[in-house]
Amino acid sequence: MRVEVFDGQGQRAPAGEKGELVCTATFPSMPLGFWNDPGGWKYHAAYFEKFPGVWRHGDYAAITEHGGVIIYGRSDAVLNPGGVRIGTAEIYRQVEQIDDVVESLVIGQQWERDERIVLFVRLKDGVRLTPELEDRIRRRVRENASPRHVPARILQVTEIPRTKSGKIVELAVREVVHGREIKNAEALANPEALEQFRNRAELQS
Repeated sequence: MRVEVFDGQGQRAPAGEKGELVCTATFPSMPLGFWNDPGGWKYHAAYFEKFPGVWRHGDYAAITEHGGVIIYGRSDAVLNPGGVRIGTAEIYRQVEQIDDVVESLVIGQQWERDERIVLFVRLKDGVRLTPELEDRIRRRVRENASPRHVPARILQVTEIPRTKSGKIVELAVREVVHGREIKNAEALANPEALEQFRNRAELQS
């Protein structure tokens, strides 16, 4: 399969740089379409809308200088604050360009009959989440994405929960934040990390 990694502009990403996992040629297991999608628009929107004519798989990946592939997790998760669909990838792309941020995880929290964006950040050793750093994160997101992408809350954690295959688990964090049971905790490599997201006082107001 002709697997590549594209940056946000649809160009091949440099070796080691995280981007969108794509396939630039047809492959035997490619579906012909979706059930109950006679015009094919849902199928097209799911895989070909971002990069016309190129299959976008919906995962973040990087191809190393040695030809290995690192899969980081889903790039197409969607938030819905105020009824506006926002891809989490659009937020990650901005936040993780800030030097002090090692990695991040974003969810939608149900709040006052709506949904608000909550961003969790793992920072470099010795770095604390100060009001100044919060402002820098929000400004970066606002200027390079849009005001609607700006998180309502930003919280610091020391570990991001992942599956055993290394993918971050937004859904499990969302369930914990809302006080719901995690059904697949055994699939996580570090389920204890979820405790950092449970009953956070910052998310009660």
